[in-house]
Amino acid sequence: MARSWALYQWQELSALVTFALLPNIQLVLGQVQSRTTFPAPVIVPPSESWDGNDGPWSTFVFQIGTPPQTVKLLPSTISDQTWVIAEEGCQTGDPADCHTLRGELYNYNASSTWDPNLSSTSSDVYDLELEVALNYTGKGRYGFDDITLGYIGSGGLAVKNQSIAGIATKSYFMGLFGLTPRSQNFTSFNDPIPSFMQSLQNEAQIPSLSWSYTAGNQYRLENVFGSLVLGGYDSSRFMKNNVTFGLDVDIEIAVELEAITTGTGQSLLPSPIAAISLDSTLPYIYLPTEACTLFETAFGLTWNDTVEMYLLNDSQHSALLSQNPSLTFRLGTSPNTVNITLPYAAFNLNASWPIVPTTTPYFPLRRAVNDTYILGRTFFQEAYVIADYASKSLSVSQCEWDKPLVQNIVSILPANATSTPTPSGTPSRLSTGAIAGISVGGAAAGLVGIVLLYLCHFKPRRHRQRAAELASNTPAEQEQEQVLKPEMADTSVASPTVYEAEGAKIGPPVEIGEGERPIYEMPAVEIPASEINSVNEPRLIIERRNHVYYKG
Repeated sequence: MARSWALYQWQELSALVTFALLPNIQLVLGQVQSRTTFPAPVIVPPSESWDGNDGPWSTFVFQIGTPPQTVKLLPSTISDQTWVIAEEGCQTGDPADCHTLRGELYNYNASSTWDPNLSSTSSDVYDLELEVALNYTGKGRYGFDDITLGYIGSGGLAVKNQSIAGIATKSYFMGLFGLTPRSQNFTSFNDPIPSFMQSLQNEAQIPSLSWSYTAGNQYRLENVFGSLVLGGYDSSRFMKNNVTFGLDVDIEIAVELEAITTGTGQSLLPSPIAAISLDSTLPYIYLPTEACTLFETAFGLTWNDTVEMYLLNDSQHSALLSQNPSLTFRLGTSPNTVNITLPYAAFNLNASWPIVPTTTPYFPLRRAVNDTYILGRTFFQEAYVIADYASKSLSVSQCEWDKPLVQNIVSILPANATSTPTPSGTPSRLSTGAIAGISVGGAAAGLVGIVLLYLCHFKPRRHRQRAAELASNTPAEQEQEQVLKPEMADTSVASPTVYEAEGAKIGPPVEIGEGERPIYEMPAVEIPASEINSVNEPRLIIERRNHVYYKG
């Protein structure tokens, strides 16, 4: 039996509509698939002040607890903890501005969200256990509280219930913000506490487990504050190079130091150091005693046994300012090395209370203890360090000073990501809602166009073709065609009698499947399913290594 004319028309219109909508559906699915799901890097705001008793140093501002208490901290590239100066850190007999000198104090008793760490069940006071190889000691009152980046009212990122230590010892004069994502453990049980960096990744607040840092300084461009980015880096702050070092989350970040030379080419390092730590916790550069002796000869330095520092008298200080030497640190192994050059201004620092009674210039070099070699915060004034724990890679670059420092933040994506990092401020992809709105609008316009095309072109043409077919049919076929009612594609009615819905005339009942007439179904147009790509989080770095390798 011939297919009904109405069904034929409906199928054709359905195909045209589907054809019009398909590109818009594909656009939506394609954009959702390719749309990045990584958060933007987190910029830790500098306090815009210079602090410390061995600096001056550009600090970074945080809020601790509820209600928030503002403190200023220094980044530590080897610590996994956040330390703040507790109220016990300023005692009777200390200078009246002790709290200001130490970056403000934190009163845990005044915070409603403070929760003491009672892992030991008897006390919340634990050994600090940082820089122990250098004979630093101290204790801290540990607990959990909320941490917010930036000043009050700035709308900075907030992370709740973070591990915090309130310290009083003056061995660490300023509080510290740990950058290492290594977990903390306060007992002998397998009960690790995530670091701040690990918490950011667990809460999908940063694109990857990475950070970048440079200390800033007062002697360049009329003061340049430090830069600290979590999950990315500021490409405007350094000169790129192709040297990459290995990185392991379980040990301190370290590189090979091949040489130290003056601007005149004089060597100040007797032999290369296989592993020297990049440790911003302290300002000093710890070198072997033989190297320190070469420094003493080159710059007229005198070791002070009492404070174990190279304090400078007025004549020594004036001579160094006049000489204005520069030092170049060559990292890596030739020929794959990177040079970081520091002017003498980077070493022109002052020590103050409680190190010495009155402010005194000093040279930030120290004799290594227990074969522990360190490039401290002084080095970070001219070095830009990027640590990517997901890819186990570390880069050290010379800071850029020859062009305006227009911030350009670039994301560091996980190692298994296929897309490239996008600089901050670059227009991002349209949101899903915007894509959907554009697609629906385009689909509606296309649909209107298709309907008009169907009504003005295809339907009249089909009517003409149908009239020609009827004219060519035999009288018997024409009679049969006139008897059949073409509505709803129902060919089961063989009688000329017309029955209307809800009418008074009731025809004989016809059940589904009764009779020998064929049943026709509307053709389904299936759109292939498309799933949104998933991005697997990188697994924790568990293989220990501490060697240098290079990327071509």
